[in-house]
Amino acid sequence: MDRCDECLFVYSALGSSELPQRLRDVAARYPAALHGVPDPRRRPAPEVWSPLEYACHVRDVFRVQGERLALALRVDEPEFPPMGRDELVITERYNAQDPEVVLADLATAADGFAARFGALGEGELARTGVYPWPQREARTLRWLGRHTVHEAEHHLLDIRRAGEAGTAGGA
Repeated sequence: MDRCDECLFVYSALGSSELPQRLRDVAARYPAALHGVPDPRRRPAPEVWSPLEYACHVRDVFRVQGERLALALRVDEPEFPPMGRDELVITERYNAQDPEVVLADLATAADGFAARFGALGEGELARTGVYPWPQREARTLRWLGRHTVHEAEHHLLDIRRAGEAGTAGGA
């Protein structure tokens, strides 16, 4: 995965030195996105997450990616377990969580992950782990950082779409 055809994110366009700031910057855009939708708990369709569910997911992506980064620094080419994203929506009751707490936790998780990335040298960025998605493949920590930025950017688009569906009288 080098480019997202849906949101147009290009992995190689994001330099390693830019990663920490981009992680913080994208996290900082979540409050306006979530506050910009009329009902953050409303799903635009039964199979599409609500804006709040997307924000919870991104918070947890920052957390899980931080755990994966730490593991890859301790173990040579570890196997990263899937995060269980669809299960977490249900088991963690994403849509029942307080949006302000979610936003604060998202910012904290993003800042912590960004700080860890900022401390990495080239050798550490080249370390790998076996990433489970979209297909099982060895990925560098540099890719892990880029992919995390992509996840956060892409889900801002999802939140905006869900908000537009809500104001247009969507399902």
